[in-house]
Amino acid sequence: MIERQLQPLLHELVGVVLAPTSALGDATGQIRPTGVQGVFHADARVLARAELRVDDRELEGLTRGDDGPHGARFVGLARWLGDPAPDPTVRVDRLRRATRNGLTEELRIVSTATVGVRATVSVDLGCDLAPIEMVKSGGAAAPLEAKTGQPDVLSWAADGITVTVTAPGAHVLASGERATAPRLTWPVELPPGGGDTVLRWQLSVEDPRAVVVGPAGEPEWSRPEVTADDRRLVRLLDRSLDDLRGLRLAETGAPGDVFLGAGVPWFLTLFGRDSLWAARMMLPLGTDLAAGTLRVLARRQGTRVDPATGESPGKILHELRGHEVALPANGLRLPPAYYGTVDATMLWVNLLHDAWRWGLPAEQIEPLLPHLEAALRWLGEHADPDGDGLVEYVDTTGHGLSNQGWKDSGDAVRYHDGSLATAPIVLAEVQGYAHEAAINGAALLDAFGRPGGDRWREHAADLARRFRDSFWVDGRYGPQPALALDRDKRPVDSLTSNIGHLLGTGLLTVDEEAQVARLLTTDTLAAGFGLRTMSTDDAGFSPLSYHCGSIWTHDTAIVLAGLARAGHRDAALGLAEGLLSAAEAFDYRMPELHGGDDRSLVNRPVPYPAACRPQAWAAAGAVLLLQAATGLYPNVPGGTVQLTPLAGVELGAVAVNGLRVAGTPVTVTVWLLYTSDAADD
Repeated sequence: MIERQLQPLLHELVGVVLAPTSALGDATGQIRPTGVQGVFHADARVLARAELRVDDRELEGLTRGDDGPHGARFVGLARWLGDPAPDPTVRVDRLRRATRNGLTEELRIVSTATVGVRATVSVDLGCDLAPIEMVKSGGAAAPLEAKTGQPDVLSWAADGITVTVTAPGAHVLASGERATAPRLTWPVELPPGGGDTVLRWQLSVEDPRAVVVGPAGEPEWSRPEVTADDRRLVRLLDRSLDDLRGLRLAETGAPGDVFLGAGVPWFLTLFGRDSLWAARMMLPLGTDLAAGTLRVLARRQGTRVDPATGESPGKILHELRGHEVALPANGLRLPPAYYGTVDATMLWVNLLHDAWRWGLPAEQIEPLLPHLEAALRWLGEHADPDGDGLVEYVDTTGHGLSNQGWKDSGDAVRYHDGSLATAPIVLAEVQGYAHEAAINGAALLDAFGRPGGDRWREHAADLARRFRDSFWVDGRYGPQPALALDRDKRPVDSLTSNIGHLLGTGLLTVDEEAQVARLLTTDTLAAGFGLRTMSTDDAGFSPLSYHCGSIWTHDTAIVLAGLARAGHRDAALGLAEGLLSAAEAFDYRMPELHGGDDRSLVNRPVPYPAACRPQAWAAAGAVLLLQAATGLYPNVPGGTVQLTPLAGVELGAVAVNGLRVAGTPVTVTVWLLYTSDAADD
């Protein structure tokens, strides 16, 4: 039997991150030479092994927990040492922290024994410098030989990357059979009556090829003080902001423009769609992150037609890497700068518009206006190759992404009967983004005295008419927008979460939005811990499919926010409860996605075993949920603020101090007023 090469599982691993560095190990703290365990820096695994032993024996794991936003603490026991009594008297705390260019570990050995303790502490290391795509596809690289030159120091080097381990006071074994599995050892002696000692080692990485770096300084956004009757909201926000702090990145050569890397471990780099959505969700905490994200992507905006990279004039980048990414099992081969995304360009326009409404200063917007005009030209000249007025995509290379919306797996676009649609594909939510971008772009052009506003309003109106004529089909629960149109403009008639992204884009009438809200609250979509990506009625549904039945955190948050702002309170509250219940089960570090199993069958969310965690737009979803709870919608250029809170009787009271509008701190309090026989907001 031929053994399959499978993507390694992540869901039980413990991660620490301070981008561009991340580390994944098991629940006892060991980093073993298997699967996706290791320390990663940018696009390479810079350490494939870090196994701690005492007297050449593994500790018995006791517990683990966070230690600050970028660290984890593991507690283990050495019960063969110390007093021969039922209570353990020798424990080891292993504190791991990610740094911008590596990792540190502190090993604290503590004895409360009445007898003296002598032991040898060792850490076995290994380095393979495997590229991230090799690890993701389940492949393996041969371990490299370590070099020694100074006491307490080990190093590895290949492909321009240099990895160095420094271990003060350690004896280094790195010759013979230990050349590819070097060992650090420390003798430890603790006196009778108790004592402790601390050992340290650190990893540092030099990678001149890296296209991303860790920015200096503190996060650009505010950290609001939140009190809420539902404490899950507070805990989710706190953990999410810690995770987002660790995902901050800048492009090499432009350290001042900060954006969010998409997620650990596979996507810790610039992703147009992910970085834009995350920055948009974070606007209630300030506009600096949005400004940095907009500028980074504007600098790499397409200028020419290049089928090999998917580039075209005005188009916004999908993904930036330091080298070509090849995944043979999927037939993918993506260039370092890849433009295979149909929606990032419209999302760039919409982020610029929303940042303007939240108070991004005019002097920061004006340099981006030529890029706005280029993005709109792309929408009018390149996004619709067949000229039918709808935005579509197709991979013409045969080795790019076959699907180029946010559901970009190869099997994501399915008919109700489970069969796959044939490209070119016209996605429903993309038409919503395009409509919104045309309206928003026109508003910006008008406000800054640039021509073309009327043209884009006409474009939006025409798009809305074409959508209404082409996308609505009959379904089990009445009329529904199709997921997409296929090559022959035939509706792909499955019921999916994509339709929720149409809310608030202006593409739908009020009555159509109400029907979409009804569809989103059916048990086929909403009976899990969040919003399913595909309904259980569709033949392609599977609760552990990446895009056809699973539940994505950011997807649920976006749709929840759209429902709340459109006034569909009960529907929004149902999704909020699912999201908060999932957060509680995942210790408030929300994964990229989880299983779409029914809550009546499984009383906690089922992990999706290869999900990124932490992940930028999943973590930023907590801020979007907080905004929906407070109902704060500013329009700084118009001089107005709308308050329509979701918080109330069901969600409870919420008070937030430290939101930002036009750089000014804002406090929002939603309280409950009780009468003798009723409770009202």
